[in-house]
Amino acid sequence: MAEPTKLPEHRRRRGLLVVLSSPSGAGKTTISRMLMASDPSITMSVSATTRPMRPGEEEGVHYHFVDEAEFQRMVDDEELAEWAYVFDHRYGSPKEPIKDALKDGRDILFDIDWQGTQQLRGAFGTDLVRIFILPPSMGELERRLRSRATDSEDVIQGRMRRAAAEIGHWGEYDYVLINEDMDRCLDEVKAIVRAERLKRDRQPYLIPFVRDLVERPNN
Repeated sequence: MAEPTKLPEHRRRRGLLVVLSSPSGAGKTTISRMLMASDPSITMSVSATTRPMRPGEEEGVHYHFVDEAEFQRMVDDEELAEWAYVFDHRYGSPKEPIKDALKDGRDILFDIDWQGTQQLRGAFGTDLVRIFILPPSMGELERRLRSRATDSEDVIQGRMRRAAAEIGHWGEYDYVLINEDMDRCLDEVKAIVRAERLKRDRQPYLIPFVRDLVERPNN
């Protein structure tokens, strides 16, 4: 895929933070991968985690792997924009890389739950675009979880119980999509990202541009 056309330095927009949340099995991970594959200007946030590294994972690529003491130090020093416990391990998003991305006009994608989304909203305000993905039905969600053939019955039932609680927070998001068809849902996410990039507040160069347009009409 061709690289996106780069705007000149003086036309650089402000970056965008995109959250995709959904119950496990509703499709957010697949859609996240498809979105990044189709748009090289979007990268996934690299979280810090206390979870052990799995085979095939790389430090600084998939996660920043830290122990409990280091994670707690990051929390105490307010280095994390958000953090939460997920299945007995802690995950969090370091602030500084996010700030740098916003300033440089780069877009970051977050695969986090509603708790992390609330914290991120508190830290970055309207730089954050919140998208929640719903399954077409709870029966279909369970079918998708079982089709993975990777989880025990207890794990599946636990995910289903958690799904009901997570869905209860759909009203806290800016956009809510029903993932009946993966390709159509991806197109809807792309449309949201395109529109959000064009918002006035994300184009700071418009202020001097419009001023020059009015004050120097013949140039």
